[in-house]
Amino acid sequence: MKAENTTQYYAYMLRCADGTIYSGYTTDPNRRTALHNKGKGAKYTRSRLPVELVFVERCATKREALQREAALKRLSRGEKLSLIEQGNGSF
Repeated sequence: MKAENTTQYYAYMLRCADGTIYSGYTTDPNRRTALHNKGKGAKYTRSRLPVELVFVERCATKREALQREAALKRLSRGEKLSLIEQGNGSF
């Protein structure tokens, strides 16, 4: 019998101090945001601190979270800001 996977995955967006938007995926958005703010996150965010978690979307699988992250990265800045403003995303 295969064990049930209870890990939750999320796609997320951060607003960096310079106003740019960073997208990623994680199993714990709050922990990951804290890591970014300690300079231990992505190379991109290290020089743009502090960052603020502005969008989170729960995904069923890691694959889905990675695909959503890629889709978020392809959005225009305006489309990202619209998602953030609408509050689309569940956490």
